[in-house]
Amino acid sequence: MALSLREQLLKAGLVNQKQAKQAEKQQKKQKHLVEKGQQEVFEKNAAAKQAQAEKAARDLELNRIQQEKAQQKAQAAQIKQLIEHSRLPKLTGDDYYNFVDHKKVKRIAVNPAVRDKLSRGQLAIVRNGGSYEIIPREAALKIVERDKGRVILLNQPSGAAPEEGDPYAAYQIPDDLMW
Repeated sequence: MALSLREQLLKAGLVNQKQAKQAEKQQKKQKHLVEKGQQEVFEKNAAAKQAQAEKAARDLELNRIQQEKAQQKAQAAQIKQLIEHSRLPKLTGDDYYNFVDHKKVKRIAVNPAVRDKLSRGQLAIVRNGGSYEIIPREAALKIVERDKGRVILLNQPSGAAPEEGDPYAAYQIPDDLMW
């Protein structure tokens, strides 16, 4: 059987028992520190990786929120541009068209031709900031695609087919009826 280095040195008389035990103790300490140090490094690396992953997830969420805000801002700009380019000029007079917005009755000045087109669904009323504008149906449909809440009044065109199951479908509404 081969003797270990410690036993060989003891047999040769180069070291005594006390020195051998001290060297063995020193080796165990060194080994323990290396293992402990590696464990600490491993834990630090794992914690750093986890923190980096959390930061990446947080950054992705913030980026998504910023993109949503930019998209909403772009949609608002598109809606505003549609309203500005297609609105009818403001009318003044004593004839008003009444409509409901958020459970409140509002009114806008109209003439008989505009009133007729509003009731037939050829024109629509939209909210623009704190005021209301009258725009053509096509522009209102484009606005509905972007934001349904901005269109206050958009009647169905009078030439549209009656709804299925409508009990009053057989009755005609007279054109000269004023409310």
